[in-house]
Amino acid sequence: MTTRHLVGLITGVLILAILLPILLSIWLAQRETHKQFIAEQEAYASRVLIRTGQVMNQVKSALKQMDALKNPGCSKTHLQEMRRLSYSWRYIQEVLYIDGLTTKCSSLENNGNTFTFPPPDRITPAGYRAWYTEQNDLGIKRYMAAFASEHHMVIIDPISLIDVIPFSNNTTNVALISTSSNRVFSRSAELDPKILLRIHKDQLTTLTENNVVYTVRQYPELQLSILTWSSTLPLSERLHHQLLIWLPAGILISLLASWLIIRVLRRLQSPRQRLLDALNNADITVNYQPIVSLTDDKMVGCEALARWKQPDGSYLSPDIFIPLAEQTGLITHLTENVVKTVFRDLGKWLHLHPEIHVSINLSVNDFHSVVLRTLLHQQLRIWDVAPQQIALELTERGFADPNTILPAIAAYRRSGHPVYIDDFGTGYSSLRYLQDLEVDTLKIDKSFVDMLEYAQVTPYIIEMAKNLQLNIVAEGIETPCQEKWLREHGVHFGQGWLYSKALSKETFILWAENNLSAHGISAAH
Repeated sequence: MTTRHLVGLITGVLILAILLPILLSIWLAQRETHKQFIAEQEAYASRVLIRTGQVMNQVKSALKQMDALKNPGCSKTHLQEMRRLSYSWRYIQEVLYIDGLTTKCSSLENNGNTFTFPPPDRITPAGYRAWYTEQNDLGIKRYMAAFASEHHMVIIDPISLIDVIPFSNNTTNVALISTSSNRVFSRSAELDPKILLRIHKDQLTTLTENNVVYTVRQYPELQLSILTWSSTLPLSERLHHQLLIWLPAGILISLLASWLIIRVLRRLQSPRQRLLDALNNADITVNYQPIVSLTDDKMVGCEALARWKQPDGSYLSPDIFIPLAEQTGLITHLTENVVKTVFRDLGKWLHLHPEIHVSINLSVNDFHSVVLRTLLHQQLRIWDVAPQQIALELTERGFADPNTILPAIAAYRRSGHPVYIDDFGTGYSSLRYLQDLEVDTLKIDKSFVDMLEYAQVTPYIIEMAKNLQLNIVAEGIETPCQEKWLREHGVHFGQGWLYSKALSKETFILWAENNLSAHGISAAH
């Protein structure tokens, strides 16, 4: 994956890193709000269930207490106990003494009136008869719940089973429903029959419909269901509170993630990373500029020049990316790529033309690289090319510290590689150092060639090179006048647009073959 694709991917991740924590925090706030709401509903239903259990425990205890009396039924003492029980027990409205289904006396009155109850609705697991009916001994049309042992009956108000105050500020309603008949025994508010039917049919424990949440809890002993319901519309204040908790955390995580990803993006988009990506993906290619003899224009070699094509089709100047490679520690990596490309492009052709050489630019670090030296040796052996066919160019700036560079130059020269001083006269060395350098060729920089008629130092450089028996190559020759002047002053070789610009592999080989053929050298030489 290239850096460009990686940048696109990480940019997408950055967008997610910004949005996802915030959206997640909002979702968590909503989830927590809903979770609390459901928890409150369940807690309320549980409290109603506890209340129902408390009421039924009182019913059982009252019936056991009355059945334990030894007094005759409806006697003065017996009536006194029934009144005392209905007065002191919170949930019991009336206590009756019965014979079968017929009342004999009541804790409310003793006027001798009798009433016969219908058959019980069911028998509880504890063996008590149970009714939910509006028929009673008082003649009042109101549904009440009744539980009876063999001789005693207690009457309770069904509302006492669900009369529980909710802890939350939301209005919570409750209903008591028969699990067998789906009949509502008691409710605190109107209940939609369709909702009740759906819950009963699908045996649901929770249901959300029209912004209302319904929660169902079972009470098997009484065959009852406790249904609680409450609207979710008043939850906006609670959601606001949850957002105050979760949203700052989401924003903080988003900012932190964004900061980290932006740092990665900046690193990926840095000039060094772009250069490294270009090297790894072989985006930096090599062109070849011919070097010719100024005597007869016959080609004697060429210089390998790195070229970096940009996405828009333009080429980045080597004056920019070569210093960048040196500053970022990638120069040897770049040189290794150039060496591999040179042999891949021209290895076979150089084997067929042992009189032709290719000069490759090296930095000071390259001269000290054991890996590069090994690579050169391997490539020469693989392509069967002579060491003298690969010349190594070092800019004059590389000789600023001769004590470190001269041993490396000597080692390459012993291996058979010619060594050139490139761009002489533009760097740190002075002319008096020239005699101390163990090199083969001196290349005069284009800036001196452009100003031949005004330059006072150029003839002196040429004369010094002659005295030191160094070959001379003039760079940047663009006019016949420059060529003539250089030839007259004893310069041996030249390169520049007068002969050819830097060419791609295929174009260079074609140009070279035509040049060599014109001088009587065949391609099969």
